[in-house]
Amino acid sequence: MIYDLLVLGSGPGGYVAAIRASQLGMKVGIIERENLGGICLNWGCIPTKALLKSAQVYEYLKHVDEYGLKAEAIDKDFTAVIARSRGVADAMSKGVAFLLKKNKVDVIEGNGKLQINKKIEVTDNDGQKTVYEADHIIIATGARSRELPSMPIDGEKIIGYREALTLPKQPKSMIIVGSGAIGVEFAYFYNSMGTQVTVVEYLPNIVPLEDKDVSRQFARSLKKSKVKLMTSSEVIAVDTSGENVKATIKTKKGEEILEADILLSAVGIKTNIENIGLEEVGILTDKDKIITNDFYQTSAAGYYAIGDIVSGPALAHVASAEGITCIEKIAGLQTDKIDYGNIPGCTYAQPEIASVGFTEAQALEKGYEIKVGKFPFTASGKAKAAGTPDGFVKVIFDAKYGEWLGCHMIGAGVTDMIAEAVVARKLETTGHDILKTIHPHPTMSEAVMEAVADAYGEVIHL
Repeated sequence: MIYDLLVLGSGPGGYVAAIRASQLGMKVGIIERENLGGICLNWGCIPTKALLKSAQVYEYLKHVDEYGLKAEAIDKDFTAVIARSRGVADAMSKGVAFLLKKNKVDVIEGNGKLQINKKIEVTDNDGQKTVYEADHIIIATGARSRELPSMPIDGEKIIGYREALTLPKQPKSMIIVGSGAIGVEFAYFYNSMGTQVTVVEYLPNIVPLEDKDVSRQFARSLKKSKVKLMTSSEVIAVDTSGENVKATIKTKKGEEILEADILLSAVGIKTNIENIGLEEVGILTDKDKIITNDFYQTSAAGYYAIGDIVSGPALAHVASAEGITCIEKIAGLQTDKIDYGNIPGCTYAQPEIASVGFTEAQALEKGYEIKVGKFPFTASGKAKAAGTPDGFVKVIFDAKYGEWLGCHMIGAGVTDMIAEAVVARKLETTGHDILKTIHPHPTMSEAVMEAVADAYGEVIHL
C-alpha cells in the first residue's frame, strides 16, 4: 500500500505527527511494535505521574493533623497503587488509538525496518512480512534505559524504569543511581511508600542540569524526607550473587559498599536506532543520534527523524513539537524552526521543579550583566495556607535590555506555573512588562511577579 506519510513509532512525537499530517489532508499510516503512545504514555510520563499522585495523597494522609484533621489506620496498598498506575496508562493508550482512528490514520502493528526508495518492511507477530511505501517517512522510535557495564540490568535486582513501574512487591530498600528527573521521581515515590532510598549521583549536585540554588533546595527537601544522598560518587561494581544487591561506590573519601533489595539504574537513555535499517538507507548518525537539519530531514531524501533519536532535550513535549514542525514543513506551510533555548523542563517529585532558559551560571558564562530576583514560598500566603512553603521562584534578566534570560522554580505546582515564563520569553517580554501585569492573589503564581520585583529592587512582600 502507498501512503503520503508513514511514521515509524507511535510515541508523543510519532502519533502527533501522524494526526497533524492527516489534518493537512495526507493519507497516513503509523507503525508500532508494542503499545500505542510509546514509552511516554505506557512506561514513562503518564504512569509515573500516577504513582507520584498516589505518593502525594499518602503523604497528605500521614500529615492530616497539620491541617486540623484526624484520620486513623492510615496505610497503603502497594499492589493497588501499581495497578492504578497501569490502569491510567492503559486508558491513555486507548485514547491515542481513538484519536488515530478519528483522524483516519491507519495503525500497522509490527516491527518496522526501513528500506531504500522510501519503503518500510513490517514484520507482524506471526512473522509475516509486508512492505509499505510512502512519499515521506518519519522515524520516531524513541529510547530506552541506558545500561552501564558496571550494572547490567537483569530485571530483578538491577532494574530500569519499566521494572520500577511494575514491581510485584515493595522493596524495603533501594539504591537509585542517577539523580535526573527519572531518578529523583522514583526516589520520592518509593521513599513516600516507606522504602529506604539512597540516591547516588556522579556529579557534585543532584538534579545537575538545574540552577545550583534549585539543586541545593531540592537536596534539603530530600534529606528532610530521610532520603540518603551521595554526590560526587560512582558505582564501580555490583554484586547480585547474594540475597540482596551489593554496590561498590567510589566516593571522595574512598570506596563504600551499599546493600539493598534492588538497584534502579536511572543513568540516562539509549536511542532505539539499531536494526531499523539506517545503514541500508544511508541515514547518518553521530553519538547515538540521527543527524538532521532544522526541519528534521535526514541525510536520505524523504526520510525524517524526530524525538529522542535526534539531538536536543529528550522530552515528550519536544518530540511533539518536532513532529508538528516537520509535518508543516513537508506540507509547505510557513514554519519556523524550534527555539531549543526556550524549552521548559519539569521534574514531578515533591517539591516539583520547573525551569526554562539560562541558569545564573550559564548567563554569567555568556557574558551577560544580570539582574537576579528570588521569592521564597515561605513568604507566599497561598503556599503557607496550603501547607507547601518549601521552595522559591528565581528569575534572571539581562540588566541592559531587560530580556528574560531564565526562570527556575521549585515548589508545589510549579510545573504548571512555568508556562508563564515560556510564553513571556517567546513574546520577548521584559521584566518591566511582568511587573506591570497584575497577578491574582493569593496564588502560587504571584511569586513570579514578586521574584521579578525583587530583581528590580521593587519587591513589597520580602
